[in-house]
Amino acid sequence: MQIPKEFADNLDSDFKVRQFLTKELSKASVSRIVIERPAKSIRVTIHTARPGIVIGKKGEDVEKLRKVVADIAGVPAQINIAEVRKPELDAKLVADSITSQLERRVMFRRAMKRAVQNAMRLGAKGIKVEVSGRLGGAEIARTEWYREGRVPLHTLRADIDYNTSEAHTTYV
Repeated sequence: MQIPKEFADNLDSDFKVRQFLTKELSKASVSRIVIERPAKSIRVTIHTARPGIVIGKKGEDVEKLRKVVADIAGVPAQINIAEVRKPELDAKLVADSITSQLERRVMFRRAMKRAVQNAMRLGAKGIKVEVSGRLGGAEIARTEWYREGRVPLHTLRADIDYNTSEAHTTYV
């Protein structure tokens, strides 16, 4: 069993590592960051749709990341990069893509429908997308959603990928 003090320190350094990597790799379509701690070291697996951006020329960027992660965690670091084969089926990447489209003032219905169609075309059993707020700069905030296929939210054994993302639009 792990010592509680060590657990708190690990949790804090994990949070800092995640925060650093998320900020550093904002353009690299990072889906998730998995952190493992085998015997006084740290192994970070970055799941991304664009591994080339993370790795850099001849692995330079990943080496810089490894050094910084080792400094933050205070133990030797190993960084693995896993490619997300179908980014259109990953909830985080779909949410981020809709967010970036809304920030670029693409019509929200078009962004939603495009995300749903791409996911269904690539073999999703079902998808539900919901956007809310001052849609299209309207005075009154509202919620709109679009669903296709099966989305069994009440079925506990259903494997449902879920994510939220916040768009900072120019509408104040």
